Amino acid sequence: MRNTTLRRPAFRRLALGRALTFFGNSMAPVVLAFAVLDLGGTAVDVGLVVGARSVSNVALLLFGGLLADRLPRALVLQGAALAAAVTQSAVGLAVLAGRAPLGVLATLAVVQGAVAAVSIPASAALLPLTVPADELRPANAYARMGVNAGMIGGTSTGGLLAALAGPGWGMTLTGLAFLGAAAAYRLAGRSLRARRPAPAAGAVERARPLRELREGWAEFVSRTWVWVVVLQFFVVNAVSSGGIQVLGPTVADSTFGRSAWGLVLATQMAGALVGGVLCARSRARHALRIGVAAVALDALPLVALAQSADVALLLAAMFVNGVAIEQFGVAWDLSLQENVPQDKLARVYAYDALGSTIAVPVGEMTVGPLAEHFGARPTLLCGVGL
Repeated sequence: MRNTTLRRPAFRRLALGRALTFFGNSMAPVVLAFAVLDLGGTAVDVGLVVGARSVSNVALLLFGGLLADRLPRALVLQGAALAAAVTQSAVGLAVLAGRAPLGVLATLAVVQGAVAAVSIPASAALLPLTVPADELRPANAYARMGVNAGMIGGTSTGGLLAALAGPGWGMTLTGLAFLGAAAAYRLAGRSLRARRPAPAAGAVERARPLRELREGWAEFVSRTWVWVVVLQFFVVNAVSSGGIQVLGPTVADSTFGRSAWGLVLATQMAGALVGGVLCARSRARHALRIGVAAVALDALPLVALAQSADVALLLAAMFVNGVAIEQFGVAWDLSLQENVPQDKLARVYAYDALGSTIAVPVGEMTVGPLAEHFGARPTLLCGVGL
């Protein structure tokens, strides 16, 4: 099964494109946060800039899902990757030239969020078109392993470049990664026989956009297990994003350093890579239940980060958390792909992403003021309680 799945050209190229995309997306917030700090910014400034990315991402997720159900998904991914490559490279050069004030970085963050909003539903919904139904489990596991490998490279490289060469070089490198992703998506599209999802029975003409969104919403809410899990992640993602993306770089800058922080983030992805191997071999009957229960381990990195001087504890917590996250991620993708009609899958993925991430900007933008008022440690421990 493993060799058969990996021999499929469309799957390999899609997996490569996703890995490169996540390499860039993982490096971007790391170098962006340190670019703000290099300008003399505070935790509040970091939260505002990083939060701006999340706001634009949330605002356009439904549009991204609608677009991915209307157009060839490989083409949507290619366009999003090219847009990310151009903007990221341009701002990276501006940072290197010393002409990138806080407003420019915030604008970059908005563009990054918009591009991710378009690509997230499209890439998730395209995968089932690249392999037969009986290969979905290993395909999801291997694709996510590639994503995690990209995230390991992105986070570690971002931290190292920010420390050794400056954030500008990190931003420029992300532009090259997105360019490579665009090429991979183009090749994946050529390998696919079916460029569009199959239309629903009786659907001769395309509905209007609002009607299509309502159809996606009806599909989403008709499955209780879907919206209950999304509601869970409404809280989990808000707390984790604020603690890791905003307070993490701030604590690292004042204690164990930027290079170590890049290693910490990469360790989480290494755990996810190991988790992916376990998922590919697993035949658990209640995989989604196990994955949902494992989400409780998201609290471990926040507890460890509160003990900011103990890097070893933080590394261990992030690794275990990475393994746990992957158990949920593979089971969740597989459950959606097996139970949601293909012609509505991207829209359901969009509602999933919207519901799971809509609280992220709030978490990122409020955690800075809370940490300045109460202190980073009490704020992190409060997040653990939530």
